[in-house]
Amino acid sequence: MYRPAQRAQRVQRFNRLLVGAAAVPALLLVAGCSSDSGSGSDSGDQGKASASSGASSSASGSANAVKAAAYAKLPEPCAVLSKKTLGELVPKGVKSAKEGKSGDTDDRSSCSWNSLDNKGVKGSQFRWLNVSLLRFDSDASRGEGDKLAQTYYEKQVKDAQAVTGAKGTRSQPVAGTGDEATAVRYDLKKKEGTFKQQTVVARVENVVVTLDYNGAGLAGDKAPSADDLAKAAEKAAKEAVAAVAAANGDGGGSGGQASASPSKSAAPSKSASPSKSASKSASPSKSATKKS
Repeated sequence: MYRPAQRAQRVQRFNRLLVGAAAVPALLLVAGCSSDSGSGSDSGDQGKASASSGASSSASGSANAVKAAAYAKLPEPCAVLSKKTLGELVPKGVKSAKEGKSGDTDDRSSCSWNSLDNKGVKGSQFRWLNVSLLRFDSDASRGEGDKLAQTYYEKQVKDAQAVTGAKGTRSQPVAGTGDEATAVRYDLKKKEGTFKQQTVVARVENVVVTLDYNGAGLAGDKAPSADDLAKAAEKAAKEAVAAVAAANGDGGGSGGQASASPSKSAAPSKSASPSKSASKSASPSKSATKKS
């Protein structure tokens, strides 16, 4: 009786051990699954955070980028007008071209000519012509080149309309000359005579062209026709605008994105304000006065 009872007890203990041993792998399996699930969740959260950070960085970069300026350079200032056009505007000064000083001719440049047709006791005819070009780069902090050029264009027109001592100032738009153009005309009296001033300001993309042209009859000669001078000035301005496009392959730039670095040409220099200088230069030079 004793032995069978002991045997039965051993069998029961053995069975309990088997059940306990079987339960351990199951617990380990559940713990492993729980651990893997947590790791996957952390990885997913990190991935989402990384994607969010990348999107934020991309959005910030787009916000700081601006469209590249259409034109990257300027033409040679003394070559923007043909000899034929110069012969019409400054007949006695086709070879008198004088290029203005500039630290960077891709950003700003100018050229002037003067003509004196000395008729002795019958008087003289004087003409003065100046073409100034100013290019604006796109800048992340200031804006797109064409917008900067438009602001400067408007300022140039206002300067031409507000010249001290000007009489009979008139303004009118000029068609077919860049993206926008305005002609301003007035009379300016000097001791040598009355000068008929014509200023045409034109903008083509990110470049502003300012053409100043005036004429006067000196030493008793009659004053030139303001209408004739205006037509000649507008024709020359169209030619100068076309020269800007030609210098850049007619099509301008690629229209991509510009760098965020400030442009040294974004702000015009003091020498790039031909409308103000036009009033000072409306009278003939000292040498021209002596000849007359």
